[in-house]
Amino acid sequence: MVFRSEEMCLAQLFLQSGSEYDCISELGELGLVEFRDLNPSVSSFQRRFVSEIKRCEEMERILGAAPEAGDGAQRGGPKQREAAQEPPGAHRVHTHAEDHTDLHTQPLQSECVSTQLLVYHTFVMHRPVFVLHLRQDAFPSPRQQHLVFLSLTRFVTEHEALGPQYEEFPTMETDSVTGCTGMQRLGAKLGFVSGLIQRVKVEAFERMLWRVCKGYTILSYAEVDENLTDLDTGEISKSVVFLISFWGDQIGQKVQKICDCYHCHLYPHPENDEERADVLDSLRTRIQDLNNVRHLENSEHLTHACILSEFVVTVVFIQVLHRTEDYLRQVLQKASESAYAWVVQVKKMKAIYHILNLCSFDVTNKCLIAEVWCPVSDLANLRGALEEGSRKGDATVPSFVNRIPSTDTPPTLLRTNKFTSGFQSIVEAYGVGDYREVSPAPYTIITFPFLFAVMFGDLGHGMVMSLFALWMVLTEKKQKKKRSSNEIWVTFFNGRYIILMMGLFSIYTGLIYNDCFSKSINIFGSGWSVKAMFTNQQWTNKTLQANALLTLDPNVSGVFSGPYPFGIDPIWSMAVNRLSFLNSYKMKMSVVIGVIHMSFGVVLSVFNHLHFRQKFNVYLLFLPELLFLLCLFGYLVFMIFYKWLAYSARDSSQAPSILIHFINMFVMQGKDITPLYPGQTGLQIFLVVIAMLSVPVLLLGKPLYLYWLYRGGKGLRRRRGYERVRRVSEDDNSTTPSYEEDEEEGLDELTSREALPKEFDLADVLLYQAIHTIEYCLGCISNTASYLRLWALSLAHAQLSEVLWAMVMRLGMRITTRVGVALLVPVFGLFAMLTVSILLVMEGLSAFLHALRLHWVEFQNKFYHGTGVKFVPFDFSLLPSVFEQDGLL
Repeated sequence: MVFRSEEMCLAQLFLQSGSEYDCISELGELGLVEFRDLNPSVSSFQRRFVSEIKRCEEMERILGAAPEAGDGAQRGGPKQREAAQEPPGAHRVHTHAEDHTDLHTQPLQSECVSTQLLVYHTFVMHRPVFVLHLRQDAFPSPRQQHLVFLSLTRFVTEHEALGPQYEEFPTMETDSVTGCTGMQRLGAKLGFVSGLIQRVKVEAFERMLWRVCKGYTILSYAEVDENLTDLDTGEISKSVVFLISFWGDQIGQKVQKICDCYHCHLYPHPENDEERADVLDSLRTRIQDLNNVRHLENSEHLTHACILSEFVVTVVFIQVLHRTEDYLRQVLQKASESAYAWVVQVKKMKAIYHILNLCSFDVTNKCLIAEVWCPVSDLANLRGALEEGSRKGDATVPSFVNRIPSTDTPPTLLRTNKFTSGFQSIVEAYGVGDYREVSPAPYTIITFPFLFAVMFGDLGHGMVMSLFALWMVLTEKKQKKKRSSNEIWVTFFNGRYIILMMGLFSIYTGLIYNDCFSKSINIFGSGWSVKAMFTNQQWTNKTLQANALLTLDPNVSGVFSGPYPFGIDPIWSMAVNRLSFLNSYKMKMSVVIGVIHMSFGVVLSVFNHLHFRQKFNVYLLFLPELLFLLCLFGYLVFMIFYKWLAYSARDSSQAPSILIHFINMFVMQGKDITPLYPGQTGLQIFLVVIAMLSVPVLLLGKPLYLYWLYRGGKGLRRRRGYERVRRVSEDDNSTTPSYEEDEEEGLDELTSREALPKEFDLADVLLYQAIHTIEYCLGCISNTASYLRLWALSLAHAQLSEVLWAMVMRLGMRITTRVGVALLVPVFGLFAMLTVSILLVMEGLSAFLHALRLHWVEFQNKFYHGTGVKFVPFDFSLLPSVFEQDGLL
């Protein structure tokens, strides 16, 4: 956590043609710069890389269906095999993602289409009938017809109940927006080609399919165990049964031509359910005829041998289909697991092209120019990223960066970590700080939990809150992996370190208040003694019987031995006037804390004045504001401490009222009242006069000074400017002054952000300063009174805790029978539930909001403007938040 925002600079990036994509990608990985739009007048639809962004969006839409398809494939099969192996000789579908530097090439698109094809193919594998379908002229020999008859008969027997109710294509969900399926949106048709090919031609056949169809096909095949006779040549050779899934009619025509070139025997696939049902009926009839013929023939042994061999081939073929189905399901599941990585790469690709649209080309169209805001401390890393991008892009001329001067206000960058980010968010909820303005976040780490604890002070409640926050801190890695969608839980988890600090400070203030679930703890022993009242004959047994209430007299020897070492004496928990004592204590404490807090805010403003070279604001704003606050309310704090130190418990009855003295200070009266200390009246008059004199200085000082600078200081500024130009020209080794030198060697204090405009309007400056003066002077009174909320909420929290104990726990403890012991369990459960819901959640939220208001209104407005612009770097690490919104995580 830094004291103020980091120094920024405006830089120009010269990205050489051919390496601009890699350079932007490197910058996105590092998250160093924020790009400016150099084409503000160009419409988003007319920029150079619009087509690339549209393709990325199309890829996102395609990849968005992959996880759902993977889940459907995992649930869809008749049974799941724990380790499905690739079928022997089957075509392997490789699904891989290119590196981020190659995202703008063709392979990623090919992988996505292959994944879609794999999805549809897997759905087809779940169909009860997807084997080679027949027509009477498709089988030249009865042997081959019988082979496929048996395989089809076996498949139909196993799935006959499910076959007729399946549609022509796999069941796909219809898009609610477009009203069509994914296949229809892509305008393509999934087709199949099946047949036989010689074993020796398989490798060349597979290679030719891959080269010609560019991966838009899936080839599955299995060898036939026995040798078959080629009907064209009469040769006996090994054959392979294959099934080709292709995408689109043009790919189907290429597949047909390749099959013809390799002399494959093709078997057509029926187009609809009616044709498929007709084929099944004809198959059953022909199988029955073959069985009848088999019984009539004399060559019974030959027929049985043929049937047996064909049955074996059919069983092998069905096994290959099942194993292919399992393999494809496994590959699809892996592809769905890789979908997130692909989506990440497409998101990066889209972001890079969006940044490229912000750049402009030079006159030769060979170089891309970008303007970025970059922290000065990261310039070396920026140059290294450009060099690495040029190396990856094989650019002949490396890309480079040039720092340029600018009069625009840079964005604000405050580096944080997981501990300080929550407190920085509290500050930025009020407003992002101005560039190089003092940041209140480092002080908020201490003051915010402390003010919360003053209102929430309870040892028991603080321990519960601390343990809850500590559990979130210790399990933060595990909780981050869960990526919960519950907004309330995410809010609590993001503020875990704030809750931890608030709980620890509540434990401290609980010890100060000596409050633990509304009960006091006697750790060091009370400083008051009841026994001394009896020893000195002040009380007797008759006194106890005659009086319901008794008062301990500190003037009696031995009754009061001294203050409690730490916090409130526990004997006050039994006193009837406990509330009056605590009210006085907490009200004075609230005023003291408020004045110190506001004074610290005023002191921080001087660092802004000095940093922006506005020394006149130190004398004309800071000193009058501080004198006005301290002469009035600082004196009130002085009187509180003086009364605490000057009067003890023995003479407390003689102590005057501070409120009466403070009121008399303004009316300059009080001669009839006993003074708090000697010379009080004269000092009070002096302080009031100083405070009153500070008001006109605060009201008129700055406007008159600025008016003098504009009207009477022109000659002085001209002389200083002449001397500076002459000094630079006389220096032989000097160069043109940079932007930083101009800022450091300003003509006067007005080289800062409040430099005089060309036309100076005294009326406007006077009006603005009058509003500021009235707001500050009245705000000192109202803001001091606003800190009394510390006392009010602390009192409310203590009283609610006491009421909850008396109405719940005390009633459960009064039952002394055995039933009371069993009843104590639900009573304690009710007490715990009400404590968490009312005292921890509701009261904690109330104290949080009041502490937030005290920081925003009473503290930060003394020095913090909050009108800046936050630095938003181009960073790929910010992309997962976009995925969560899209539902991809």
